[in-house]
Amino acid sequence: MPDRFSSGQSWPIGFGATCLRALLYILLIAGVMQGVYHEALQQPEVRFSERGFTELTQSVVLLTASALLLYTRQVFKALPTVTLLLFAFVFSSLIREQDAHLDTYVFDGAWQLLVGLVVLPCLFLVIRRRHNFVDEFARYANSFSFGLFAAGFLTTYVFSRLYGRSEVWMAILGERYERTFKDAAEEVVELFGYTLILIAIVELALLARRWHRARLAARKD
Repeated sequence: MPDRFSSGQSWPIGFGATCLRALLYILLIAGVMQGVYHEALQQPEVRFSERGFTELTQSVVLLTASALLLYTRQVFKALPTVTLLLFAFVFSSLIREQDAHLDTYVFDGAWQLLVGLVVLPCLFLVIRRRHNFVDEFARYANSFSFGLFAAGFLTTYVFSRLYGRSEVWMAILGERYERTFKDAAEEVVELFGYTLILIAIVELALLARRWHRARLAARKD
């Protein structure tokens, strides 16, 4: 059931904490881009491949976001249906990023099966508790976390796909076109989108922690 501590109005973020988090997020993005730069200096067979920094970091970011969502749901007991749906989406993206390894070492199409095994049960539970989901989403949609998550989603699943089209880079580079340019553009933008999603999940966890602390403080009063 919704409570007054889930409205987002209690335990506001202080200016100092906001500045600190902004600095940490800037450093995170800067560190990611420095890693991309060093990957560009590697041998051609490694750059922007399944073994490269960008692809590996994508998996680490998605794994971290998935674990943080589970922690938020199980420990803080916040927005259980919303966090479940977000987990299904983020963890399915993690599985999708392993498609080459799964197709090679398991069987062709293994990632689709695993995604189905994750998404279908989660969707079933969310649909079953759809009234709770609507109430929870109304609160989540007004948060900073949701705005960041939407930006990450649009960056990764819309912009990177359009920006990474071969036709675009053929038009830009003409006779100098090489697939490396296209792969680098798409994968780096995708990594940035995943990073935004991770930051959104961090913000969600911090919001859930504030609600949790407010509830504990209310019980003591």
